[in-house]
Amino acid sequence: MTVVQAALCFLMIQSLFKDIRVKADTVDVCASCHQNATCDDKTDGSGGKVCNCMYGFVGNGRTYCQDKDECQLGQICGDHTKCHNTYGSYYCTCLTGYSPSNHMNTFIPNDGTYCHDIDECGVQGVCGEGGLCHNTEGDFTCSCQTGYTVQDGSEPFNPNRDAAYCKVIDCGSPPSVLHAEQLSATITHYNSELQYSCREGFQRKGGQNSSVCGLDGEWHGPSLVCEAHCGPAPEVPHAEVAWDNSTAVIHRCVKGHYRHTGSDISICDITGNWQIATLHCKELKLTINDLVVINERCLRWNAENEGYREKYTVTFVGLRDFEQLFSDRRKKIFSSSALWPVLCLNLLPATNYSITITAESTRATSTVTANTSIPVPPTPEIKYSEVEASSPILKLRKSTNTLDSICMYQVFVIPVEGVMLFDCSSSVSPRFLAQQRCDGGYVTAQIQLGGLAAEINFTIGDQQLYGDFFNAPLENGKDYYVILRTVCQWRKSRTQSCVIWAKARGTSYIMKMSALVTVGSISAVGSVIVMGYWYSWYCKKSSPRFFSAPILTSYTD
Repeated sequence: MTVVQAALCFLMIQSLFKDIRVKADTVDVCASCHQNATCDDKTDGSGGKVCNCMYGFVGNGRTYCQDKDECQLGQICGDHTKCHNTYGSYYCTCLTGYSPSNHMNTFIPNDGTYCHDIDECGVQGVCGEGGLCHNTEGDFTCSCQTGYTVQDGSEPFNPNRDAAYCKVIDCGSPPSVLHAEQLSATITHYNSELQYSCREGFQRKGGQNSSVCGLDGEWHGPSLVCEAHCGPAPEVPHAEVAWDNSTAVIHRCVKGHYRHTGSDISICDITGNWQIATLHCKELKLTINDLVVINERCLRWNAENEGYREKYTVTFVGLRDFEQLFSDRRKKIFSSSALWPVLCLNLLPATNYSITITAESTRATSTVTANTSIPVPPTPEIKYSEVEASSPILKLRKSTNTLDSICMYQVFVIPVEGVMLFDCSSSVSPRFLAQQRCDGGYVTAQIQLGGLAAEINFTIGDQQLYGDFFNAPLENGKDYYVILRTVCQWRKSRTQSCVIWAKARGTSYIMKMSALVTVGSISAVGSVIVMGYWYSWYCKKSSPRFFSAPILTSYTD
């Protein structure tokens, strides 16, 4: 490159940089300011422009100006205030119980506005009837005036926050004075005073004749005593006055004594003397001894009451350990003058009872326990039938019984041959293969009654297990009695009932097939089928442990 070419290149580069400086100096700074900014002259005297964020915003003035939260700058609004930030500004309000000095709802403190205490007591009736207002800094409290008492709370209280209020003290109905009448009008508020005077025919013996309603809501006084001409009611040993109208008195024996003989009325005669009652009150020594339960249903005890008619309260609670939700709780009132009273109760079976009896007059008490037994269970509804089948289907309908949870059915199959007597009360439950009975009988099924449907179809010999008992098919050509035993057992107590369900003759499927084949044509194929079925049945009979769970066909009401 020559010197001339180098010089020309330098001049071109210099000219290019000059154009760039000129364009930079002519850029409009104000056009680039943020919408929340203003364009101001620079303060350095250069004559240039600069973008500044408006009041209430902070940022670089060009790319961003965001809201400034003045409420974060400390207690900017002053005492007893609340600061509220807004977009680009803020405002202040006074706390509850305070009011702004400019009487406006909102303010900015740069005008000298501040919050001062509101005197709520200046509002008439702010504490309600009978209330006294007490102003406090930013709040107020109430108490009750004399003659009023606070309700639903305590003093001091604030009616804006509390349910408490003041209610005038009312002593209620005025007191009555025996043989005296009230003279003044009835006013029952605090400090009200009532006057009394003895009725005609009576004279004041002493005491105060006025009554005043006090701060405690009670009447104080009177202590006035008015006496008849005969004087106070006469005393009768071990007796009290039941009624007195100054001319006649009815007496009654005090608690712990009873009327034995004599009249219970005293009369004031014309001479001013009492004709005293001849009532004789005898001490009551009633007790409850030797309390026993008879025949699981009746109570008997020794009252030692000497002919006095006593009122007894009998409470009894019955529970069953086999039925957790069961509870028999009852109470009976019973009166008797017998020396050995007897009270019969309708106690439920198979229940543990605790029975307590209390005498009303002496509060004598005695408790006894009783365990009721299990009754003979009701037999189900069955229809006796005579059937000829190896697996006959028998039906029954359950009888109503509240003890189903401790009861069960046992189905006995007994060969007719050699049967002389079936002992229903026997606890023996022989199994099919055990041969525990000399007559060859066995239990073919044992079924719990709890949760069982009302109607049941049961198939004899379905080769299933019922409980621990195998329901074996009936032997071909042999007659059987089917006996249904219902057993209920609780602890060591056991009851049962029995009914003959059916008489059955075992007829095998093999014999029926043979008869059909005889009527038709005998073929080799038929013989194979019959022999195969016989072999299958024999295997099942020999191996009962492989049989499936029992299936009951049942119906509910």
